[in-house]
Amino acid sequence: MINAAVLGSPIAHSLSPLLHALAYEQLGLSARYESVEVKAGELSNYLSATEKNCLSLTMPLKEEALLVASSISDIANRISCGNTLWFSDGAWKLTSTDVSGFDHSLGAHGLKQIDSVLVIGAGATARAAVASVSRIAKEVSVISRNPERESAMNQASFVDVTYLPWQLTDRINSVDLVINTTPKFAAEFFLPSIDTPRGTFFEVLYNPWPTAISKFWSDSHAPVIDGLDLLTHQAITQVEIFAGIKVEREVLYQKMREAALSKLA
Repeated sequence: MINAAVLGSPIAHSLSPLLHALAYEQLGLSARYESVEVKAGELSNYLSATEKNCLSLTMPLKEEALLVASSISDIANRISCGNTLWFSDGAWKLTSTDVSGFDHSLGAHGLKQIDSVLVIGAGATARAAVASVSRIAKEVSVISRNPERESAMNQASFVDVTYLPWQLTDRINSVDLVINTTPKFAAEFFLPSIDTPRGTFFEVLYNPWPTAISKFWSDSHAPVIDGLDLLTHQAITQVEIFAGIKVEREVLYQKMREAALSKLA
């Protein structure tokens, strides 16, 4: 039986229990999934005492997970973090489904080969974004306030990364894709830079929606991808890992997205 939970802090707002429960019901699988508050520094103790066998991780545990897993996937090593732990053969295994989430979201919106991408932020989600888009883009730029994160970002990317300072830039209007990975309201700093954007805006946030930038983007008649796409697609990949099966992604995606939208309404 899948005995699962999403861990993090804060965690009460998480939509993961809703999405996973719906997925297992649709697939006819016996499963339990709940949310558990686990703060930074507490993951090792939690794993030593839990009866759970499948875990989704959110902040602040994605990087800490590298210290507790016995087996770490290539992609989790590449992006220096993981969001998926499962117990198998007597050990905790770690991977990341965030990269897969970006892959499927971008592909579903027709973004399979692009010239240029601009990523706002340099944390764990940004590294997952870069690991994904650097396989389909010729040029990758990252706006960062933390130069000490550049080494990990370089490791995550499949192409050379150009770093831009945290300041207004007209580049936001000319690239094929802009991905905002920063916490709520942080990216509003760049609103004065936006004027008739040409590319797609991928906002990894989904609540509250719309964000100020995503609304401005939509009002400019440029395409927008919301954070529910990322959340849903990475969750589907987790379901496949936890259940050990492949699913009909598009059918499950539609049902999970509708449920999430209803919950947020």
